[in-house]
Amino acid sequence: MPTETTAHQPLNAIRHTAAHLLAHAVKDLYPDAKLTIGPATEQGFYYDFDRKEPFTPEDLERLEARMKELVAADLPMTGRAISRPEAIARFTAENEPYKVELIHGIPEDETLSLYTIGDFTDLCRGGHVHSSREVGAIKLLNVAGAYWRGDEHNPMLQRIYGTAFPTQPELDAYLQFLEEAQRRDHRKLGKELGLFSIEEDAGGGLIFWHPKGAAVRQIVEQFIREGLAERNYLPVITPHVVHEHLYEISGHLENFAPNMFGPIEVEEQRFRLKPMNCPGHILIYRSEARSYRDLPLRYSEFGTVYRFERSGTLHGLTRVRGFTQDDAHLFCTAEQLQGEFEQTVEEALRLLHAFNFTDFQFFLSTREQRGSTDEIAEAAIRHALERFAMPYELDEGGGAFYGPKLDINLSDAIGRKWQLGTVQVDFVLPERFGLKYRGADGEDHRPVMIHRALAGSMERFFGVLIEHFAGAFPSWLAPIQAVIAPISEHQLEYAQQIAKTLRARKFRVQVDESNEKLGYKIRHWKVQKVPYILVVGKQEAAEGTVAVNERGIDGKRLPITVASFAEELAQRVAERR
Repeated sequence: MPTETTAHQPLNAIRHTAAHLLAHAVKDLYPDAKLTIGPATEQGFYYDFDRKEPFTPEDLERLEARMKELVAADLPMTGRAISRPEAIARFTAENEPYKVELIHGIPEDETLSLYTIGDFTDLCRGGHVHSSREVGAIKLLNVAGAYWRGDEHNPMLQRIYGTAFPTQPELDAYLQFLEEAQRRDHRKLGKELGLFSIEEDAGGGLIFWHPKGAAVRQIVEQFIREGLAERNYLPVITPHVVHEHLYEISGHLENFAPNMFGPIEVEEQRFRLKPMNCPGHILIYRSEARSYRDLPLRYSEFGTVYRFERSGTLHGLTRVRGFTQDDAHLFCTAEQLQGEFEQTVEEALRLLHAFNFTDFQFFLSTREQRGSTDEIAEAAIRHALERFAMPYELDEGGGAFYGPKLDINLSDAIGRKWQLGTVQVDFVLPERFGLKYRGADGEDHRPVMIHRALAGSMERFFGVLIEHFAGAFPSWLAPIQAVIAPISEHQLEYAQQIAKTLRARKFRVQVDESNEKLGYKIRHWKVQKVPYILVVGKQEAAEGTVAVNERGIDGKRLPITVASFAEELAQRVAERR
């Protein structure tokens, strides 16, 4: 994915200037539009406008053409400081109420500045190229709705997205990347492949898993469960609704309340849909006396949690309101902390490699307000990464309110970065809940807690898998591993016999019993991205063979016996290829 430039000017400055040119073009062509803000972003820029009429695709074409004229004009970008009264008077006279509101929100001790390019002047802190020609190649992409300042109580604005690169070849490469990303969009593929849906009648951000999607999810869960069993994690299940007091103790009500659903009033008591599983696991630990001989104690739960996300932030499977975490919590002694954390890193690497992720990044995220135990926790994270020779970056202030953490990011098949798993060291919640164990010295001690969710959430992980594989799951993961397609109804009984044989080997197969012609059947199942289509005609039925049509392989293979095919598929599954 192209994100760097060989030009002299950094991309951020190019795109920031492009946002000014977009606003310039809008005011030239649609002077009634009111200006708000227009920043550069990691992949381009946008500008929000308040306008009664919606911007159409034709409008974007006109705006882009005007922007290219401004680029070609080689207009200088100049800036100057301005007093607060002068700025308010200027934008009030220009009937730009959003700019006036922005000025009132800027601290009194901050210097205000205006930047002018061509005939357009905007309130801005700076960070531009010197002239419009340096913006290079630009493209307007789409229009979306956005609430002013992200608040649904404010007016709905129109956000025009665009991107800019120093040269046309760089822009073309990025546009090609966008086309590939659109082809892989998990929302589109989820519908086409019958994997999941989001039903409007049920509300946004809630996922309905269809049979094929649920099958893949179960395979992923089973793989994770196998790793948990090898490490002696004990399964637990906790309620979806609990008393609000639990989150007062944990500190989540103080630090996380805007992201929680509820409260729900029941018999004059306040309950909450659980936003995380850790307090429930803590109560299970606390339910009986513990000894140092019991530790480390590892609880695991595929626990569904609920978090309030604003409707404008919801995005398919990757930003939802209800999701299931591959959650686990470990309780250990201070001496066991290092070994336990190293095991979690090892488990994370196992998960990433199994699903064909080869490019990933680790971040050591520290707390904004460090406590007396943070140095111990950070050292455990750092030493675990060093043991596996894993480079990492420091994310200062990115930790949880109860402790520092290790964040796991990965890059998919086309280079996009995703934040998935996390492992957190926690000395705080054991203290808040009064957790203890009896040590070898006969005295009570406080355990250390590790929070661990390596896939992060099943929904987000599944969405990333769809886009990583473009819906063409490898054989071991595919919801339907093979389809048996009889050429005519005369081979239907033979096809069903093959299916019975393969299902006995625990393979996921389906017989195409439709009356469609063979060519249509093959095209249909190829679109469904099934790894194998087994064609059976008169000759195959007589000889006990199948003609294998393998996904991604051009040309016909020689017919093979059903037993031979079963061994081939079994090997693919065993090797997770």
